[in-house]
Amino acid sequence: MLINSLSSPLPSQVKSPEPFGSKQPLANDKEQPQQSSSSTEESDTENAKTDQQATVSEQRVLQELKIRDREVRAHEMAHVSVGGRYVTSGAQFSYEKGTDGQLYAVAGEVGIDTSKIPGDPRATLLKAQIVARAAMAPADPSSQDRNVAAQAAVLIQQARFDLAALLSETPDKDAGRYIDAFV
Repeated sequence: MLINSLSSPLPSQVKSPEPFGSKQPLANDKEQPQQSSSSTEESDTENAKTDQQATVSEQRVLQELKIRDREVRAHEMAHVSVGGRYVTSGAQFSYEKGTDGQLYAVAGEVGIDTSKIPGDPRATLLKAQIVARAAMAPADPSSQDRNVAAQAAVLIQQARFDLAALLSETPDKDAGRYIDAFV
């Protein structure tokens, strides 16, 4: 076992200097091949450990990509399933290639219509409520999801105001038709 990389021969291994041209190797010369093969074995072992660490690291990264892929897909599908007919584009994903060569979704988006329905505050109110629910449908809404929900909340308030104004102008026979929109 080597404690450090510097080693010196034992006194019994040191020979007296030979005259020039001597063909006998010195004690240090005999140990060199052994140290080299030992170094090679240690180097191979270190390389194997490094390969294993790289493999473990790659597997960890790959596992994280798989988890992220499932989360992203579930997140976007929650928007689509709740948004219904107001979804303007299905889930679109950004991908990252894993060490296994597969593509994994790491981000996504779903388009949704947040506009008013002209001349129909009740329909606008219902639509805005659906948009707000769709925006907040995922288990962990993003900041963009919260922004869309906030826009929908503003639309809900505007629609309620417009509906209240409409109800104050219409005869009582139509009032029952709109009352459920306030729930």
